[in-house]
Amino acid sequence: MGYQNVKFPEGSLFLVTGGAGFIGSNLCEAVLKLGYRVRCLDDLSTGKQANTDLFAGNPDYEFVKGDIQDLQTCMETCRGADYVLHQAAWGSVPRSIEMPLFYCANNITGTLNMLEAARQNGVKKFVYASSSSVYGDEPVLPKTEGREGNLLSPYAVSKRADEEWAKQYTRHYGLDTYGLRYFNVFGRRQDPEGAYAAVIPKFIRQLLNGEIPTINGDGRQSRDFTYIENVIEANLKACLAGHEAAGEAYNIAYGGREYLLDIYYGLADALEIKDASGNRPEPRFGPDRAGDIKHSNADISKARKLLNYEPEWDFERGIKAAIAWYRENL
Repeated sequence: MGYQNVKFPEGSLFLVTGGAGFIGSNLCEAVLKLGYRVRCLDDLSTGKQANTDLFAGNPDYEFVKGDIQDLQTCMETCRGADYVLHQAAWGSVPRSIEMPLFYCANNITGTLNMLEAARQNGVKKFVYASSSSVYGDEPVLPKTEGREGNLLSPYAVSKRADEEWAKQYTRHYGLDTYGLRYFNVFGRRQDPEGAYAAVIPKFIRQLLNGEIPTINGDGRQSRDFTYIENVIEANLKACLAGHEAAGEAYNIAYGGREYLLDIYYGLADALEIKDASGNRPEPRFGPDRAGDIKHSNADISKARKLLNYEPEWDFERGIKAAIAWYRENL
């Protein structure tokens, strides 16, 4: 269970792209705590300098400011790396609809650059972030690998394309690739700011600041919210998976289902937020977001079987830890 006891060869070097971001910085931290070396690549377009400053002075940590759209940068940072944890990408379904050309250049071509650089440098394992958005309008729950619907956004297209390119690199070039379809990851260091912020940190920040959050849609959307510790486990265990599991994509979640309205009420209660009359304030409601999937719930049996993935953090445990972190750091 968990990842605290996973073992790699002494002196192993992990290249974490997007390592100054939310998921990437947590991966950097976990690898360093396990006693291995980390090279972080980030252009700081969405990642934060503060997230890489956390490890400044650690002799096992190296930060490289660079862009995955530049093949030479990818080649240089892959040199000597044993494992690549490729998290660098621009997220947000609505923003991708506004910026389709950029999402193609960054998320697809950038990933292809990393795959090629990893291949040429003899990287052992290439683990990359995919997304539950690849299920599109497929209505059947739980979501199961191999049963995908029509893609609903350029972001989803970019992640699906990454999976197909990774499959080609396993098939033709012998690079072991493992795609992790993240389901609504949340936890420490997730950015609550901006129009495209994820819903949990955004709600927490607004409630702590005395603001009333706006829920897009009717609040009856459901999500398989997944705590960051589960995602760290999946990345590290994928690095230990065999060749027979390579060239595939895997659902990475806890396997639960939470409704946005219930999350709002739960956060308001946990934070003891009251309106002028002493009651829990009701949220505001806005229009549905273009490209959003209505319901999301993952079948994680494939990852359990082939990656030895055994997530320990359910939503209740994770949300308590997240609230505690934001109380201390916002």
